[in-house]
Amino acid sequence: PISKLNICWIGDCNNVLNSLIAVSVKLKFNLNIGCPKKYSPPNFVMDWVKKNNKKINIFNNPKKAAKNADVVFSDKVFSLNDKGNKSKKIKDFKNFRIDTKLMSVTRADSIFLHCLPRGNEVSEEVFLSERSKVWQQALNRVHVQKSILLYSFGKLR
Repeated sequence: PISKLNICWIGDCNNVLNSLIAVSVKLKFNLNIGCPKKYSPPNFVMDWVKKNNKKINIFNNPKKAAKNADVVFSDKVFSLNDKGNKSKKIKDFKNFRIDTKLMSVTRADSIFLHCLPRGNEVSEEVFLSERSKVWQQALNRVHVQKSILLYSFGKLR
C-alpha cells in the first residue's frame, strides 16, 4: 500500500512538490525532501502540513533524504517559470544531483520518477536505467490529461 512507501523528493520546492506534499497528507505516505535550505517549502505549506497532523522530513543532505527510499522523485532544477539567477541556482543544487551513488542508499528495488523534461539534476545512467520509470509515468500522464480534456468538454461518460 502507498501508505507504507518512503517517497523521496530531491529538488526545489515547486508546483510538483506542492502536489506531492498534498497527496502525502491525504494518502499518509512518508515524504522526505532533499534540498538546499533556502529552497525548502515555505512556512505556510509546512503550517498546513502540521495542521493536518502530518510530518514531512526536510534534509539539506540528499543522501539522508534518499536513505531507504522506495521512490526517488525529481524535476528540472530550473523550471520555465523560475525567475532569478539560473547559474546560482544550478550551483546551489550541484550536490543534489541524482546519480548511482545517491541511488545506492535507496532500497534495492527503488524506482526513479521525473516529470520531464530532464536537465542536469539526474545522471544519464540513472535516467536510462531499469529503475527509471519516467516513460511509464509520462504515458500515464497522457491518459490522465486526455481524461481531463474529455471531462472539460462534457464527453466523459
